[in-house]
Parts: sequence; C-alpha cells; structure tokens
Amino acid sequence: MPQPQPGKVYEPAQVEPHWYRTWEERGYFRPSDQAAGEPFTIVIPPPNVTGILHMGHVLDNTIQDILIRRARMQGRPTLWLPGTDHASIATEAKVAAQLREEGIDKQDLGRAAFLERAWAWKERYGGAIIEQLKRLGCSCDWQRTTFTLDEDYYAAVIEAFVRLYEEGLIYRGERLINWDPLGQTALSDEEVIHQEVQGQLWHFDYPLKDGSGNISVATTRPETMLGDTAVAVHPDDERYAGLVGQLLILPLVGREIPVIADSAVDPEFGSGAVKVTPAHDPNDWAMGERHGLEVVNILEPDGTLNGNVPAPFAGLDREAARKAVVEAMQSAGHLLKVEEHVHNVGHSQRTGAMVEPYLSTQWFLKMESLAGPALQAVESGTVQFYPGRWVKVYRHWMTHIRDWCISRQLWWGQRIPAWYGPDGELFVARTAEAAQALARKHYGGAEGALEQDPDVLDTWFSSWLWPLATLGWPDEEAADLQKFYPTQDLVTGPDIIFFWVARMIMAGLKFRREVPFSTVYFHGIVRDGKGRRMSKSLGNSPDPLELIDRYGADALRTGIMLIAPQGQDIPFSEKSLELGRNYMNKIWNAARFVHLNLGDRLPPALADLPAENLDVTDRWLLSRLNRMLTAVEQAYGRYRLNEVARLTYDFIWADYCDWYLELVKGRLQGSDSAARETAQAVAVHVLRQILALLHPFAPFMTEELWQRLKSADEPDLIVAPAPSPDAAWLDAEAEAQVRLLQDAVTAVRSTRAEMGIRPGQTADLLIRGPAAETGFLQGRLSDLQRLAKVGHLSTGESLEKPPHSATAVVGALELFMPLEGLIDIGIERARLARQIAEMEGRLTAVKQKLDNPDFLDRAPAEVVAHEKEKQANYDAGLKKLQVNYQALA
Repeated sequence: MPQPQPGKVYEPAQVEPHWYRTWEERGYFRPSDQAAGEPFTIVIPPPNVTGILHMGHVLDNTIQDILIRRARMQGRPTLWLPGTDHASIATEAKVAAQLREEGIDKQDLGRAAFLERAWAWKERYGGAIIEQLKRLGCSCDWQRTTFTLDEDYYAAVIEAFVRLYEEGLIYRGERLINWDPLGQTALSDEEVIHQEVQGQLWHFDYPLKDGSGNISVATTRPETMLGDTAVAVHPDDERYAGLVGQLLILPLVGREIPVIADSAVDPEFGSGAVKVTPAHDPNDWAMGERHGLEVVNILEPDGTLNGNVPAPFAGLDREAARKAVVEAMQSAGHLLKVEEHVHNVGHSQRTGAMVEPYLSTQWFLKMESLAGPALQAVESGTVQFYPGRWVKVYRHWMTHIRDWCISRQLWWGQRIPAWYGPDGELFVARTAEAAQALARKHYGGAEGALEQDPDVLDTWFSSWLWPLATLGWPDEEAADLQKFYPTQDLVTGPDIIFFWVARMIMAGLKFRREVPFSTVYFHGIVRDGKGRRMSKSLGNSPDPLELIDRYGADALRTGIMLIAPQGQDIPFSEKSLELGRNYMNKIWNAARFVHLNLGDRLPPALADLPAENLDVTDRWLLSRLNRMLTAVEQAYGRYRLNEVARLTYDFIWADYCDWYLELVKGRLQGSDSAARETAQAVAVHVLRQILALLHPFAPFMTEELWQRLKSADEPDLIVAPAPSPDAAWLDAEAEAQVRLLQDAVTAVRSTRAEMGIRPGQTADLLIRGPAAETGFLQGRLSDLQRLAKVGHLSTGESLEKPPHSATAVVGALELFMPLEGLIDIGIERARLARQIAEMEGRLTAVKQKLDNPDFLDRAPAEVVAHEKEKQANYDAGLKKLQVNYQALA
C-alpha cells in the first residue's frame, strides 16, 4: 500500500531537516562496508575556519555532492571527506582585531596566551560553515571531519617538512620576498593580486661624480631611490658607451653609485637608464646579484623607512616618504618632470595592503624537481582537467616555477620545526626532544638552550598534504589511506590551480609516488548581473542560508546547476532560484497527481506487465526516458553536469508532465481496469526513475516522494540503485507517432489562439494527407478532443478544404479548421485588416530607420541590432496576419 499522498504544497522547511537527520542517523554518509566496486572518494576543498557560506561554496559543494550521491547510488563505497583550514593570516587577523577591541596588543599578550585565544575563537566560531554545508544537503562523512591543526594532521605537516629538509629541498636564506606590511608576513607569489593603478612616473637626474653631466632615470616609487646602489644601461646603448663604469652621486643621500651595463635594461623605455634598488625590486635584485651590488634595505617590517635613509625621511610611512622625497628632489633641482602613468601594483590577497618587495631571511622549498613529475602527470592524462583548456595555464606556471617561500611571520599555524643553538647552529627535527638529542650530539653531550624558530609554515604547505594527511599519512598502514587513496575527483575553482591543485599533485607524487586524484573539475566563478565577482565587500552576494529559507535547498542547488556550464562563469540572479522552485513544484504536483490515481496499492512492476498492454504513448515515454538516460550517462562521463541538469529538466517538464500525464488521464480515470493498471505502472515506473535520476541534484524532495512510491523492502532513495539506460526500450516508431500527435495538438492550439477561438469551444478538424498518418491520428481522436478541443474529425488523402477555414501544416499533413460558427467572420476580417495596417506601419517605420545611412553610422551597435530584430519580428507577424486574413476570404 502506498504511503499517504503528498500534501498540496511542497514545504522544504519541514522536509529538509527531517531527511538530513534521518540520513545521518542511518549512517548513509559513511562508506558502506557492504558496497561493492571500486571506492569513490572526494576530499572537500577545506573552507577557511573563518569562512561563512557564500555562492561560490554553494556551486562548489553542490557539484561535489552530485558526484558523491551518484557514486553512492551506483553501489560504490563512497567517502566525501570534510574539514576546515586553519587559515593562518585570516584567523590571526580576526583574533588580533578582537583583542584590539578589548584594548589588548597581540605582542604584549605573548604567543602562548594568543594561541589560547585563537583556539577559543576557533571553538566558538570555527564550525559555522560546517553547519551551513549541512543545510545545503552535503552528504559528507562528518565523523571524519579534519582540521589542519589537529594533532595528527599537524604531525603530518612536520613530517613532510623534515623529510624535505633532510633531502636538501628545504633551505633557509636571505632573499627578496613579497612582504605584507599590514599583516607583517611573507607572501608567496600566488598570494599577491596585481591591480591596475593610476599613478605617476617621476623623472630624476643623478649627477656624475666628476661634474661632467648627469643621467636621467624614471621611477614610480620615488622613496626607493634612497636605497639605490647603481644606475644601469643597456651594453649596446651608444648614448652611454663612455659612461659605463663611472660613478654617480645619489641625490639626498650622497652615496657614490656606479653606472653598470646589463642586457636586461630596455633602451627604449624612458631615457634608457634605470635606477637599481636590489633590496626593493625583484628584477633589481637579480641584477644586483649579477654585478655584486650593495644591498641597502630602507624599510622596516611595518613599511616605514628605517635608519638606512637620511634622518629627515626615517620613520615616515611609504606614502609620506614618497611625497617628502619628491619635494626634496624638486628643491634640489633634480626633478625633471612628472607624467601620469598606469601600472600594475601587487596587493596582499588577505589584507589588501600594497605588497612590498622586501629583503628577508625566510624558509624556501626548491620546486624544480617537484614540478617536473607533476607536469608530466597532467600532460600524460594521468590527471585529467575539465575543461581541458586549463592544462595550458598549468603548463605555463609549472615551467616558470620559482622556489616557494614557505615561512610566515605569524603565530597561528604549524610552527617551523627548527631550533637554534646558542651559537646559531640549526637543528631540524620532528620534536623538541629530537632537536635536543641532535644538539647534545653536536655539542659533545652538553645540554644547550635551544630556541625554536618563531615562524609558522604557509597555510598552503599544510593544504598541499590534504588528500594524504586526511587519510592517515604518514602511516602507510592506515586503513583509510590503503582503501581511499588515491581519491577520484577534485572539484575546485581555477583561481587556486597553483596554490593548491599543482602542489597537491607534487605532494602525492613525492610522498606516495601516486597522484592524489585522477580528475580535476574546474568550475566557473559566480558573478552578479553586472559581471562582477560576488563578494561581501561589494554587497552583491546574497546570503545562501536566506535563499534556502526562501526557496529551499533543492531549488538553490538545481537552479544554480541549470545555469552553470562546465568551466564558465555563472551570471547569478534570483530568477534561477525561481526557476528551481517552479521545477520542484512541478515535480511535486506531478507526483501528487500520480499518487491520487493509484488507489490503495502500488501498481505491478513494469517487467510484470504484458508488452501488448502498452499503449503507444507508454512505449514513447519509455523510449524517451532511456534515450535521455543514455545522454545523461554521456554527459556525466564528460563532467558536463549542466547538461545532465538540462536533459533531466527537459524530460521531466515536457515529456513527462506536460505530455504524458495529460495523455494518460483518460486511462487513469477510465473504466478499463487493464488499461488503468498499465498506465499506473508506467507512470510510477518513470516517476521513480525521475526521482532517482534527480536525487543527486535535489536530494530532499526526491527522498520525500520516493518514500510514497517504494515497497516496504526497498531501500531509501539515497542508497537505491541509480537509473541506467536500457536500449531494449528504444522505440523509434513510437517516438515518431507520438511526435506527430504532439505536432498536431500544438498546431491546433496555435490556430485556435491566432483565430481568437474561445478556450471552451470545440472546433471540427479535417486532416488531409497519407493514410498511415491520418489513420493514426483518427485513432487518437480522444487525445485530440481532450488536449486540443477538437470536435468532429475527418481524415482522408483527398479531402477538400472547406471555405473560411484556417490552415496549418504538420509534415505531410494539412490541417483545416472550419471557422463558420466559431467566430464572426466579418468582424474578425475587419480586426485582422486593422492589425495588418498597424503592422505595415510599424514595418515601414523601422525599415526607413534601417535604410538611413546616418542612423547606421551613428547609432550604437546594440541599438541597430535591436531595430533589426524588431524588423524581423514585425515581418513574421505580418505574414501570419495575412495568412489568417486570407483564410477568411
């Protein structure tokens, strides 16, 4: 006996929490021990512990959940492993801000007390996004939730560091790095966002020491001239042939600096001479190393000028120093001119501060030996990218890779496992005790006070181990590592292809000699109607939880997938959610209609019905279903989930709801019990297939409806078998016949609307054409009567067209609808004549505009295109009116 029928209205607020709780209680999110087949694993891109759900998360996690739920329904042991990232810079900034509000300085508090506050903040706020992901319907194995500062994960990060150090791949050195003066920490190249800035180009002259002249240089950073240690020219630049090797006097400072020749100089830019500041420009640093130049650092960590500059400038911040230097150069007569200049300036991804090239002692990881195998893995197809265009981007980055600065001047994170002895001797070990043992051996048994390096590791240095450490590495015998590594699919945005994807591939190959995943799906970026990336700062990003409250999680998930082509950016608006909600309501109402027509028991299974009992409309629907399932399988294989969503939507909305349920009403509500049972069986079978197919996209509503259509011994939908195509049901003849019926119904409906026939009036119909087709339609008279309000139907190969008849053509058939008695012919002809005259006037006006060369030359392209579209629409409308007018002649 079927469960109680669905209510009149779908109520997601009641259904969603019930089923999520039920799934968790029944353990469906954990990998099944009974499931056969190869395991299927996805590791979630760990959101920052500081994060809250945004539309990018909705898209990313909906895609992952679709893949996970489908694999689970395919009977595979399925693991979606969740977790959060400690997010060193972001979390430390949050906690420091909280302390400032309390009047507490981070440095005064001290490291240990600060970390206590950070852990307290994490415990209070850090789980918010996990609960939000549950609201979205994410079926993660929450018992395996990992935090990147968990004890085991922390130990894995330290293990990786020590191994790489012992292999000589990690080193400590003084290099020019990206420095965030606001966060006061080093940044990797990938953490620097370059933005176009409207600035200025200042031209200065530097006098030669011998007084014979001067050299002009240009800069966008006047304050850095205080750290200049050379001026460079191109070796082939004849203008400076006699000056290379001479000395200049650096204005304001008085330092003697040489003129050097270097092929990196562009002789076409400015005067062809460039100032060289090795401590504050990466290109100048490289030039300084080639020429053995002095390196003068003029900045403090907070971005103010230090004691290496003349006293009037010491202590000024960068902007104030820039203004002071320009004024001083102008007063001294060394400012030649100032030009407006647009250039790219690096900014910190986290704090937004202007990044400073800064000379600092940091820890680095050599990347070249790691990048080669990781590049080969992608180019060979061992790891496949969807869309494939990202392979080119990946290749460019991997072939231009630089050593990775992995140290950060922060407290929140994995502290670098390096200790220094009293004489500065370095000891790298997994624990403080192991470092002490190394020190005793080094110092001949004497105990020495060791001081641990204060820096922590870059957050990405822990994240690159995510597929490994979450599964138990470095314990090679860990059960999860043995069973679930390597994982299968990674879903992420292309903006972290270098931060994370490439490095995970490197780590997997380095530490396990296996890639961490076989497929990477790069989704697009969710943007607003103006094409801007959605963000809280712009105020253009809706709160997904509010959207779930208003529309339901299924509508949100399905709505966004319907507008998310593979790898393309998504122009989001709430119209897509209205589409999703209407879609859910359509299915709910269809299921309710079917349920109402079942009586007190479920119909027999489709396989138990005699094949001869199937009506042509049944065979059509089953053929369309299996043709759609084949296309869905192919779309899944190409990771085109938007196509899956669209194929499913079109079949459910059009084939099943708009056509089949309308065509089958006569049998469902008729007196022929065998015909009724067959119609019930087909309607229920296809509806169950629809629910199973749609479950990965809309898990809550589909589970709720499934419970009303399953037998007592069948499983819940979340673990029910996924639908698969069966070619035996393909029936081209049935599809062609029902397509003819659909076209005939559509043609009659259109004709009635165009001729102004009232909806309740029946209209006779004559069909002229080949006997096979007219005979089929004659046999479907009841469908034509119910769906198109056809009265009497006449068919034949040589029927005469009645006078005052409207005509429609369907393939080889001509459809005639006599209008006498349905409308007042005279009044209708007069009305059509007025409409024809009005349309001709519109067409003439738009034609005159488009024939005017001045309009075509001056009007914006979109305006011209709009006028041409109007012309085409008016022309088509006029032809229809003329045809209808002639039909009444």
